[in-house]
Amino acid sequence: MPAYNEEACMADVVKIWSNLLDAEFAGENTRLIVVNDGSKDSTGKILDGLAGQYPKLVVVHQPNGGHGNAVVHAYRKAVELGAEYVFQTDSDDQFIPEDVKKLWNKRSESDFILGFRQTRHDAIFRLLITRVLRYSMFLVYGTFIMDSNIPFRLIKGSFLKKLLEQLPNPVPFAPNIFLAIMAKKSGQELFNIPIVHKERATGEVSIQKMKLLKVCWQSFKELVNFRVELNNKIKNLR
Repeated sequence: MPAYNEEACMADVVKIWSNLLDAEFAGENTRLIVVNDGSKDSTGKILDGLAGQYPKLVVVHQPNGGHGNAVVHAYRKAVELGAEYVFQTDSDDQFIPEDVKKLWNKRSESDFILGFRQTRHDAIFRLLITRVLRYSMFLVYGTFIMDSNIPFRLIKGSFLKKLLEQLPNPVPFAPNIFLAIMAKKSGQELFNIPIVHKERATGEVSIQKMKLLKVCWQSFKELVNFRVELNNKIKNLR
């Protein structure tokens, strides 16, 4: 999970997810990787303090590079550690950890499984932009994915490694969208499993209105450009 200015909930989130790993994946060699994306508050300090308390916690610090950059950093760290499966979520405590089992139970049926926020608790402006991007993806790629950028996904480690090798460089603003498109186009069944999405109680939304509109336009242009390379990318995944 990436983390940016989440001091108010960081300790609770680490505790909740660590307890889930201990309870539901006892005996497995699991890790909880948290990438501190240059937080301006005490998120990084809190994580360093928690590392001694939770043996499964792996803390990575990086200069602020944005959510997508931090997600890719976390993915690469997981692949580096030899993860057989990688689950990605966010640190803002808007999901119920137990829902990961819904994806985990499908792991033998697909290398790339997505949840989707059936009821999404975000600002109307963000919901509108998400809908526009969803139909833009269908227009550009002929692919309809319910929640392509959702930070609640399970990916087989060997497949994730291949996906990361095909990701555009520099890392696009929303890399999870690109990963979902490549997975879908390569023949994976994404399942789009309904999961619970809660109201944000703490922290801050890093991208606000007009800036969000700007980066969504940037994402759309990146998606259009990527369309030219997609066929070769998919061949390299097989």
